[in-house]
Amino acid sequence: MVDMANPVAVQLGAKPLRREQVVAVARDGVAVELTEEAMDAVAAARAHIDELASSAKPTYGVSTGFGALAVRHIPVDRRAALQRSLIRSHAAGAGPEVEREVIRALTLLRLRTLASGHTGVRPSTVDAMVKVLNAGITPVVHEYGSLGCSGDLAPLSSVALALIGEGQVRDATGVLVPASSALVDAGIAPVRLAEKEGLALINGTDGMLGMLVLATTDLNRLLDVADLTAAMSVEALLGTDRVFAADIQALRPHPGQSLSAARMTALLAGSEIMASHRGPDCTRVQDAYSLRCAPQVHGAARDTVQHAEVVADRELASAVDNPAVLADGRVESNGNFHGAPIGYVLDFLAIATADVASMAERRTDRILDIARSHGLPPFLADDPGVDSGHMIAHYTQAAVVSELKRLAVPASVDSIPTSAMQEDHVSMGWAAGRKLRRAVDGLTTVLAVELLTAARALDLRAPLRPAPATAAAVRLLREHVPGPGPDRHLAPEIAVAEELVRSGQMNQIAEETIR
Repeated sequence: MVDMANPVAVQLGAKPLRREQVVAVARDGVAVELTEEAMDAVAAARAHIDELASSAKPTYGVSTGFGALAVRHIPVDRRAALQRSLIRSHAAGAGPEVEREVIRALTLLRLRTLASGHTGVRPSTVDAMVKVLNAGITPVVHEYGSLGCSGDLAPLSSVALALIGEGQVRDATGVLVPASSALVDAGIAPVRLAEKEGLALINGTDGMLGMLVLATTDLNRLLDVADLTAAMSVEALLGTDRVFAADIQALRPHPGQSLSAARMTALLAGSEIMASHRGPDCTRVQDAYSLRCAPQVHGAARDTVQHAEVVADRELASAVDNPAVLADGRVESNGNFHGAPIGYVLDFLAIATADVASMAERRTDRILDIARSHGLPPFLADDPGVDSGHMIAHYTQAAVVSELKRLAVPASVDSIPTSAMQEDHVSMGWAAGRKLRRAVDGLTTVLAVELLTAARALDLRAPLRPAPATAAAVRLLREHVPGPGPDRHLAPEIAVAEELVRSGQMNQIAEETIR
């Protein structure tokens, strides 16, 4: 059901959706409502479809078959069956269930296009879809079935199947029930599809766009955490913050780089550990790349996310359907359902995610290596030899980084022709989105291990005190994870650190300190 703790509804109308609105509906259960303007646009577009439905002239999606079967003209008395059969046959996914937040995002984004007045669905169909979303009904969508061209067909068909009262859904409490029962319980009448409506419900890039919006939200948070854990590692390894100075960064004016460097400078301000080795006795001229170049890598990732957000915002202002109903009443076939614009940036983000994680792993390895850690015990062990410290936590981190490198291989360079060669070039954008979600989870784990390791190293630098910001991060961690000592079960500690990273608590504590 709608989350009454956050009751302000997201309105669908002439204005494009904002990314934060998509996240609010997908993750927080915020309600959706249609403006009067949107309902008028839907009704006007439907009037054009009704005209074509009674015309002898064939129109794709109204009076013809689909894909390679578009050459067949469908008689009037078979057109309702045509739409119903389309949904049943295209709801052909397989594999594990997709996450609730992704399904809610793709449902919202399809609804946004339907409300644009460019698809030709009836107002009653749009209204039913709003009610399903607001009731917290989540259709079961499977991992495999979309090639990212002609839209996310199988995933969106699973949503449409629930709308007509077929298939399975999760109710507002997460219980698996028949769609027919869920609709009855919510007081929603199943939709009886009319001409073109089946096609309009499924012919969009909404799944991959939803995953893109969610990923950019997560990556913005994780890149802030990466600046924090990198600063903690620089501090723990007796590195220098001079290389992060604004005048040096200005020599290469990438905005993301400047932001990360400024954040790391602020995070390290006031550190006794940093001050302890600033004098003439310090013989090290420059730090290793994983320390010195953190703003360059984190900044490049930030700029990549910003580019992806530009693409997402353009897509959120789009109406993707085929055929599309134009303002003058024309109904025209088009190729706007091709997922290449979204697929490319999903893949690009996976590359940046893997590289940020790879650099974090290198810093962790350096902290644990007695030959490079400048006085820290081997593996930060309490009694090296008897204790192994964080040795295997690093193995876990390295294993995840290796997986992220595999996930960075682009999906969008692949294409498998389908539909008897009618759909002879596809985007694989859905696959790019699915692997990016796994990559985001992996980066969360990698940063959690660096957080644990760097915090332990800072504790071992006592009595020298870290910077106020990094000390606040250590204190928050210590509320859940003990400090240095004999070996103990590390898996639960990694899980706690992951949650601190994922929830945004670690960002918040650092931000409050450096304001």
